[in-house]
Amino acid sequence: MISRYTREEMGRVWSEEGKFRRWLEVEIAATETLAERGVVPAEAAEKIRKNARIDAGVVRRIAELEAKVKHDVIAFTMAVGETIGDPDAARWLHYGLTSNDVVDTAQALQLREASRLIEHGLVRLGEVLERRAREFQHTPQIGRTHGVHAEPITFGLKIANWFAENRRNLERFGHAARQMAVGKISGAVGNASHLGPEVEAAICKRLGLDVAPVASQVIQRDRHAEYLSTLAILTATLEKIALEIRHLQRTEVREVEEPFGGEQRGSSAMPHKRNPVSSEQICGLARVVRANAGASFENIALWHERDISHSSVERVILPDSTILADYLLSRMTDIVSGMRVFPERMRRNLDLTGGLVFSGQLLQDLVEAGAAREDAYKWVQEHAMAAWETESNFMQRVASDPRIAKFLDRAALEHTFDLNRQLRHVDAIFARVFV
Repeated sequence: MISRYTREEMGRVWSEEGKFRRWLEVEIAATETLAERGVVPAEAAEKIRKNARIDAGVVRRIAELEAKVKHDVIAFTMAVGETIGDPDAARWLHYGLTSNDVVDTAQALQLREASRLIEHGLVRLGEVLERRAREFQHTPQIGRTHGVHAEPITFGLKIANWFAENRRNLERFGHAARQMAVGKISGAVGNASHLGPEVEAAICKRLGLDVAPVASQVIQRDRHAEYLSTLAILTATLEKIALEIRHLQRTEVREVEEPFGGEQRGSSAMPHKRNPVSSEQICGLARVVRANAGASFENIALWHERDISHSSVERVILPDSTILADYLLSRMTDIVSGMRVFPERMRRNLDLTGGLVFSGQLLQDLVEAGAAREDAYKWVQEHAMAAWETESNFMQRVASDPRIAKFLDRAALEHTFDLNRQLRHVDAIFARVFV
């Protein structure tokens, strides 16, 4: 992923140095576990632990060797072996392992680090969403369906919906991250013929990982597809919030505005512009994560006990998707935290149609008062369409209709058009959400 969208901590996880450090962590765990069982000389294991290293120079050496041998793990073992300083000890590095014992198990360590950062981002976003939901819990706003005014809500209720979805994402992602925290040291075809299941389990335990109960040469990629799918859902939620903010920031609506810095400029040609560029960026980058999830499904089916078709794909989609999820969570948290909200404009837009948004309540009250539903629907729609076309006051129109007055007097109509009545259950909904 380009540096523009890469936050520092997540960037370190997926750097070449970060990757090779995790590879070395697996190698050392294997060597020490085998030394405890008397397979590897204790002195050799100690020298590997003490001297084997990864730094910028070793990373360059790995690249230099890979250009010759055309195999990244072999280049890695050769370069790290040089740092040990004792050929007799170095020969025990990578003992009993195949490449993907190291690569897949180390990848689990990288994903565990990446997942912790993403989980932190989800928690932080949830905290901001709750704060702002409570801030606008009783701020009236028009609810829209099909982009058209429907019935009243509160802006806090809208944000509470975002909060609840974010919490589901946290739960989903936690499960997906846990099932990715598995290693395998079962050899070239998964039969554990060289080290055995007990040693495999011990090495994984040393690394803080569960052991894959069964594997081929690789951990099975349904796990990765679930993980990437969860990231796709997570970023789709962020896109959903961003898309709503973009709509609410339109000049004709102007109920919400994403943060705009004091030195920020919206257009090279039009100085007045305050564009929702951060929200648009989130909508765009969420598409990348969704596309990556699709690629992860293609990686599930491999030839027999393993081919390499998944490897090149994962070098892109795993870093890019976690980097983007981390970045987009941070961006969205900043947007929601700093967004400007205009309650007066919300109320003006709610009142824009002269009470049309109470047509559903009027229909229900007429039926409860004894009117036939079809008749009541016809009367209400007749006045609603006329008020819509002429931009007249809907309440005044229905109040003067004797057919409606027969069932609802003036006091009853005022109850029908009471905004507080529409919003009376908001507190009860909040109590269900914020438990």
